[in-house]
Amino acid sequence: MKEAFKGRVWKLGDDIDTDIIIPTQFLALKTVEDMKKYAFNPLRPELAAQIQPGDIIVAGKNFGCGSSREQAPEILAALKISCIIAKSYARIFYRNAFNNGLLLLENSELYDYCSEGDHVSVHLESSQVLLGEKSFEVASIPTDLLQMVEAGGLVPFMRKRNGK
Repeated sequence: MKEAFKGRVWKLGDDIDTDIIIPTQFLALKTVEDMKKYAFNPLRPELAAQIQPGDIIVAGKNFGCGSSREQAPEILAALKISCIIAKSYARIFYRNAFNNGLLLLENSELYDYCSEGDHVSVHLESSQVLLGEKSFEVASIPTDLLQMVEAGGLVPFMRKRNGK
């Protein structure tokens, strides 16, 4: 996994639930690739088409609350978001995200300082996010979870680890 990367910020608020990330009516589509264009549809229908690979979502508290639908983090990974930085996450979404190869970072202050369209620099080795000259500390991520993200999720990680 890259130790440092940059990305453009898309800013979302508190309590972004899995029904906002991917509404129920789109779960019947055949593939995650078909579904991803409907990400955030109830909140911002244009957003999925505007997200570019490497972009970063910065959110408030309780990101990923609601149901345990695994398609929510799968879709965000399919959009090639480099990471999400939120004040806090729903616990089951947090684990589902890593299982699907999506990096999540926590910081309680960045949201209040950044604006949509800003560019932030993430430095995993030092557990820092830089916004201009301001630095924000993020909780460090265990090595095995970073390796899981790098492998593309839990299943590819275990296949690689077990030599299959």
